[in-house]
Amino acid sequence: MKFRRLTIEELQGLEQEFVQFLAANTITGSDWAKLKEHEIEKANELIDVFSDLVFEKIIKDVLYLEFRTEKDIKTFHCQEDKIVLIGLQHKKPSTIDLSDEKQLKKAIEDASSSLQIYFTEKVYTPNRALELFRMLEHGAVISKNGELFKALESLR
Repeated sequence: MKFRRLTIEELQGLEQEFVQFLAANTITGSDWAKLKEHEIEKANELIDVFSDLVFEKIIKDVLYLEFRTEKDIKTFHCQEDKIVLIGLQHKKPSTIDLSDEKQLKKAIEDASSSLQIYFTEKVYTPNRALELFRMLEHGAVISKNGELFKALESLR
């Protein structure tokens, strides 16, 4: 298994896609019921393969990720061969909550000297898919349009 097995809740949310996956592998509903009852290992292997396919599809389309806390923001541009980080943090103690959209916007507009922007980039370790998966599993969220990354990049 490349990633992890989908949870029961995640599988339930993808029920139609799983049925299509089984059909593409010429497994009917009755075949699936028999597999679950008599060949649990084979049924689990099919769930594992489906899980990997789901995660591969999600990760393949990711262009931007974000981590946000009250004190720090990390936003990432996930390119093909490297990942670029633009971060924003307080230089000194502050009451500005960077996880609050309104406070963040005001802080960026004010270009407050209490905020520090930092940049870095690196190649993926061990590869793009696994690194992005780990980031998602540790709390990163997908940003569809990279708006925050682009806003911070313009302050460079």
